[in-house]
Amino acid sequence: MKKIGIGFVGCGCISGIYLKNLTNMFREVEIIGVCDLIRERAEKAVEEYNIPKLYEDMYELFRDPDVDIVLNITRPYEHYEVTKQALLHGKHVYSEKPLSPDLNEARELVALAAEKNLRLGGAPDTFMGAGIQTARHLIDSGFIGTPIGGTARFVSNGPERWHPDPEFLYQYGGGPLFDMGPYYVTALINLLGPVAEVNGMTAKSFPTRPILSQKKYGNIIDVEVPTFSMGTMRFKSGALANIFTTFDVTHNDHDVLEIYGSEGTIYVPDPNCFSGEVLLQRIGSTEKVSMPLIFDYPENSRGLGLADMAKALTTGRDHRANCHQQLHVVEVMSAVCTSSETGKTVTIESAFERKAPMKTSALTGILDD
Repeated sequence: MKKIGIGFVGCGCISGIYLKNLTNMFREVEIIGVCDLIRERAEKAVEEYNIPKLYEDMYELFRDPDVDIVLNITRPYEHYEVTKQALLHGKHVYSEKPLSPDLNEARELVALAAEKNLRLGGAPDTFMGAGIQTARHLIDSGFIGTPIGGTARFVSNGPERWHPDPEFLYQYGGGPLFDMGPYYVTALINLLGPVAEVNGMTAKSFPTRPILSQKKYGNIIDVEVPTFSMGTMRFKSGALANIFTTFDVTHNDHDVLEIYGSEGTIYVPDPNCFSGEVLLQRIGSTEKVSMPLIFDYPENSRGLGLADMAKALTTGRDHRANCHQQLHVVEVMSAVCTSSETGKTVTIESAFERKAPMKTSALTGILDD
């Protein structure tokens, strides 16, 4: 069977794990070629992973008939234009998060993909890993009774302490809500279903930030986006959940995702990861019981959503990390900001439907039909 051809637009920091996994883990895809505005990055990827083609620019990639899916791993504010051009050139697209930082642009991309009869989807795909899939199975099977709410918290004192080029994380499309929020909101909607309405408040705690990582140590970043955000979601099921994301706080217990039910609580692993310990605490007990992970992909499996899209192309089924999910996540995050600006509750308009849970496979890297 012919493998699905993948073309990379962007070879920055996150590309390494995609290159590794699409080369070594996922067996039904192949990397056809790569391009990057900084040519040296693309050249390094070609040499390290023995990639057949190095494109001069993304348009040369789009014209290549061997490329079936474009992997868009550019910076967040570039996602919209790269994805749009790829779709206009007749390519399926898998994009890093968010689909676009702008809600109207995200809606436009979903409509364009439908018009062109093309697949569109993207990160995060961590919800497809062993940790969150196990938590979903426990919730769906009634281990905590009726879900009534949840909480999600990402607390950090900023990526400028470790990221070699952190400036974009404080520009349009960045900030903790749009950078890390997609992991938490995606996990929440896969555990609790679609969101109906949102309230939120945001703040920009500091107007500038010094870079403390080695490469650009001492440079000053102008902060353009909120760095402290709090939102409350009412799900269509009636459940309530809150989300707190910040780049401004020092705290030991910085990654939290909990789901509350009428009969107990599920402590979900960090949604930025594919695995982690799933804990169950039943009503009337003070003990948290570690539950076995019963699904595949406990390791760092970034690219799993792309491999699932590739398999869906050959079988005709829906792919799990799809653009409707991405759009719903963008709308929820945007609603936190809009609610903060207007002081009003924001109704969520986009539709979202959870796709089938993952299935175990006899061979890692071969996905279900």
